[in-house]
Amino acid sequence: MASASIPVYNSSNNPLENSSSHNASRESLKMEPLADCSLLPGEERIIDKDIIYICPFSGALKGKVFITNYRLYFKSADADPAVTLDVPLGAIGRVEKMGGASSRGENSYGLDITCKDMRNLRFALKQEGHSRRDIFDILFKYAFPLSHGLLLFAYLSQEKFEENGWSVYKPMEEFRRQGLPNDKWRVTFINANYELCDTYPTILVVPFKATEEDLRKVCTFRSRGRIPVLSWIHRENQAVICRCSQPLVGMSGKRNKDDERYLDLIREANGTAKLTIYDARPSVNAVANKATGGGYEGDDAYQNAELVFLDIHNIHVMRESLKKLKDIVYPNVEESHWLSSLESTHWLEHIKLVISGAIQVADKISGGNSVVVHCSDGWDRTAQLTSLAMLMLDSHYRTLRGFQRIGHGDKNHADQDRSPIFVQFIDCVWQMTKQFPTAFEFNERLLVTILDHLFSCRFGTFLYNCERARDTNELRSKTVSLWSLVNSDLSFYQNPFYTPESNRVLYPVASMRHLELWVTYYIRWNPRIRQQQQSPVEQRYIELLALRDEYLKKLEELQLSDSSPNSSHLSNSSTPNAASPTQHITHLHTPF
Repeated sequence: MASASIPVYNSSNNPLENSSSHNASRESLKMEPLADCSLLPGEERIIDKDIIYICPFSGALKGKVFITNYRLYFKSADADPAVTLDVPLGAIGRVEKMGGASSRGENSYGLDITCKDMRNLRFALKQEGHSRRDIFDILFKYAFPLSHGLLLFAYLSQEKFEENGWSVYKPMEEFRRQGLPNDKWRVTFINANYELCDTYPTILVVPFKATEEDLRKVCTFRSRGRIPVLSWIHRENQAVICRCSQPLVGMSGKRNKDDERYLDLIREANGTAKLTIYDARPSVNAVANKATGGGYEGDDAYQNAELVFLDIHNIHVMRESLKKLKDIVYPNVEESHWLSSLESTHWLEHIKLVISGAIQVADKISGGNSVVVHCSDGWDRTAQLTSLAMLMLDSHYRTLRGFQRIGHGDKNHADQDRSPIFVQFIDCVWQMTKQFPTAFEFNERLLVTILDHLFSCRFGTFLYNCERARDTNELRSKTVSLWSLVNSDLSFYQNPFYTPESNRVLYPVASMRHLELWVTYYIRWNPRIRQQQQSPVEQRYIELLALRDEYLKKLEELQLSDSSPNSSHLSNSSTPNAASPTQHITHLHTPF
């Protein structure tokens, strides 16, 4: 992996100090101060360079770009107000050279940078003397560190927070919260060494009647060994959400008696008449998967189950849809053809199908029927559907709790199998917060923060795709959790209108008329699109809450002064019927 010290470069070829000599003066470093940007603990300067930023909104802007081992930072020199860019290197998806030594035309020689956060950046440099070589090499190296034998920044960060965000989620505590284990469901540690399924966690909940040997037999008939396991149980009716991968039916229509019996044990656990299997795929895709050894649960083999296809397309379709969306929102929005352009991306149609599928899962569970959810390999669409259904069913998940994971920084940084599934999931959550503005403890700011750090590589929370990979790479001990940051300032992410309702099931309307494009995320880089400002009602409510807190603080000060020895003569002189501050505090309410 990375060497102990990271080499430092400078465009003027002056020697620079590394992390062992931070106390040196700016003059000896031959670098300008990093503008208005404070470096994170563990962040080190690599290079600065005079450059021209080809801003799609303001035109060509001269300035200086700074590159650290965490970010690219640009500040214009001659614009008023100054234009700045602050881009985590993890958010960079591609770096390309623009033009060549013989290119003609102003600002035709430089760099094109494609970002994962819905924007592209273009920088121009002087053509003589291979002026872009150093910045291109450094940017390519630090944006894709694993391809160059370097550590991800999350392993270099020295940030400290009071709370350890890694302790937010503990699987056994979560299962106990749901009332597990019980006489129908048991906890198994058969996967303690990841021998049953290398992409499953070590702690699994399975039907009580299923033996360890049963689990091993079922494992052979499910893609990647991802057997049906419990994700959530309804406390009252005991209906469960189980997730898994497709059965390995193949073209010959193979059957597995152990798999069939195992699904029947899930059905019998709460007396469900017919187990509902939700296959996230379009039926034509599920049939096509038979050619590669996959398939679906046929009626003849699984007679006590009903199969429902949810018609959600695969990651390739979703990725293409998000690419089309990016094309219409950045850099310019064509307002004259906006609705038809948005429709042509099919992004909101995909959002609708995912939410609609989750509603069907939640509705079955509320009615007392257990369900099994899968797609092909049992991740991506399966995780979206089960997580959203649990969000609808269980108010506990409407608080500040964790989400999915995604891979970063490996040698396949241009890999076409990368997917916008997590972005889509957070978009679905945002749609729900719009339809139920009092049901979620967190606000939109949290969702944007999560997506920003999905790519930033500042935290370990979203690194790697499974528990085994995270354990192998020692994320908990060597990186900081995003939840450490969030929990250090909870009020910043809290929804002032939140009203806890423990037994309320949310059923959002999955209709194109009720779904919106998330402007404050997808079009936030365009200064000409007015950002959705905080509503006057929300702003006034926050002001009233602050006023209440101020009064309570003053009241507390009065109580302290009243109880001090010097104020005893005041308390003795008060009338018997005078109300104390403590008595008055119960009458302090906001007007809402």
